[in-house]
Amino acid sequence: MKILILCTGNSCRSQMAQGWLQSFDKNLIVCSAGTEPEKEVNPLAIKTMSNSGIDISHHIPKSINEYLNEPWDYVITVCGEANDNCPVFKGKVRHRVHIGFYDPSKAKGTPEFIESEFRRICNQIKTKMYDFYTDEIQNGDGGPTCTCGANRFCRCN
Repeated sequence: MKILILCTGNSCRSQMAQGWLQSFDKNLIVCSAGTEPEKEVNPLAIKTMSNSGIDISHHIPKSINEYLNEPWDYVITVCGEANDNCPVFKGKVRHRVHIGFYDPSKAKGTPEFIESEFRRICNQIKTKMYDFYTDEIQNGDGGPTCTCGANRFCRCN
């Protein structure tokens, strides 16, 4: 099973989602990419995931272009502002899914508040990725169930 997770910068949400999915099942091939990849993974994303027992410190932001010619079972977009900022992947994909999250790197305030936003979003990503994993991968019922052509994880339901 091959899964590609997409966002804009590939430095935070998509990296955390990749880490969580890989932690649920080591047999999954999970990659992440962005339309405008940052130079490095956000240090607070690395720290937050490390506090959850998952090491993403070796991850490197990658461009979506690296994956365009590969076939994918699932392509998951994780941008909260999907209609405006998330990439549309036009490669060989069996299922397209949108599971949007707020970008914690945009949080403003004290260092404590910003770290709490990273923890909050990290926990949301863990929960949603686990729901996706159990519903789609383990139970294998994946197909479209909404009018936009995605599935029950999209926001049009």
